Amino acid sequence: MAGNTVSAGIHIGELTEHRGVRECLEWFTREKRWINESHLQLCRVPAPTFVEQERAAWFQEQFREAGWEAAIDRAGNVIATLGAAPYVALTAHLDTVLAPRGKDDIRVGPDGRFHGPGVSDNGAGLAALLAVARAWKSSSGLPESAAGLLLVANVGEEGEGNLLGMRHLCKQSPLARKIQAFLIVDGANIDHITTRALGSRRFEVTFTGPGGHSWSDFGVGNPVHALCRAVAFFSETRLDGGKDCGGKDSGGKDSWGKDGGPKSSVNVGLIEGGSGVNAIAQTARAKVDIRSENNQRMDELVEILTSAVDRSRDIENQRANGGRVAAKLKEIGSRPAAALAENAAILRYLRAVEGHLGIRSHLDCSSTDANIPLSLGIPALAVGAGGLGGGAHTTQEWYSPEGRDLGLKRIFLTLLLLMRDGAGGNPAGGNGK
Repeated sequence: MAGNTVSAGIHIGELTEHRGVRECLEWFTREKRWINESHLQLCRVPAPTFVEQERAAWFQEQFREAGWEAAIDRAGNVIATLGAAPYVALTAHLDTVLAPRGKDDIRVGPDGRFHGPGVSDNGAGLAALLAVARAWKSSSGLPESAAGLLLVANVGEEGEGNLLGMRHLCKQSPLARKIQAFLIVDGANIDHITTRALGSRRFEVTFTGPGGHSWSDFGVGNPVHALCRAVAFFSETRLDGGKDCGGKDSGGKDSWGKDGGPKSSVNVGLIEGGSGVNAIAQTARAKVDIRSENNQRMDELVEILTSAVDRSRDIENQRANGGRVAAKLKEIGSRPAAALAENAAILRYLRAVEGHLGIRSHLDCSSTDANIPLSLGIPALAVGAGGLGGGAHTTQEWYSPEGRDLGLKRIFLTLLLLMRDGAGGNPAGGNGK
């Protein structure tokens, strides 16, 4: 492994001596103002999940103006291509959890920080995509490579988007079998590399009943009561117990100490139902998020949720002296857990680039677009675009462009190494073990 890293380091030395590569690296530093202005402009185009069309059209035009062949695929992803297959893909998701109500919601503070919904997640990643596109075409020529390049601004990464854009790209798209590696840019900070895909499964729990008046119909099955009971049962789940699924953290220790289970979480994020304080509800529902580093553990937690719902329904119907309640559990999202092989070329190359640039980072586990390619055995990792960001998914989100060019250089040099060697040819370990 050490020899491979040294080899990658030698490649970097050769690459940075190339005239075209030097021109691109200088461009990232010289064109800070253009990158910042483009960043603010793209964030002012609303793109909440499932409504990314306007921003996608804007991106397609930006790619074309920069000299790329660009199109929007059937899922809504914007695809820009260079060269022939096999490809290395650089991606960033278009959608945001919150959207600006107007252009003034995206603003620059006195300290130079950007403020507003999506400026870091994923304004930073999308700005990196545009910067790479512009820099690439501004050079006098780059080294020959064994792989082509795809730039992808994809839809449906956040929340109930359920990674739909990346699923299409990896499974249904004509490009699906032609992509050898994914470098995914999500957020700003460059102090981490996501090599393990945090899995999640999401459900909508619905109880229904006859409803009625809180006084005259008292005693009929009550969906709100049944739902609250089910939530209470499920929230008492011991996450440090159950079967030992062999989950490990990056330090090689069991994530839950002596109990040995993989790190997992459960959350009831939304509860709704009923029409008034003096009315027995006809419907009550909740949305549940289950996460784990291990697919088997997620399956076990789904079984626990199912049991909690069934038990609550039965108790409510046993107590009722009138109409009964019914329960339905509907899966509304599923993201597989997986992990990049420790000896994957993409990670070795990125580490070598970081050594060249003086960047220090740690490996982490998170839920990103990388979940899909990793689960299919395609090498993938996610990184920050450069600069600093915080407050993601809130109205207080912010981004500082200070030092952004370091992150852009990391992305660019890693791409060149992957393309030069045809993505390295090393498979990922996609089983989440």
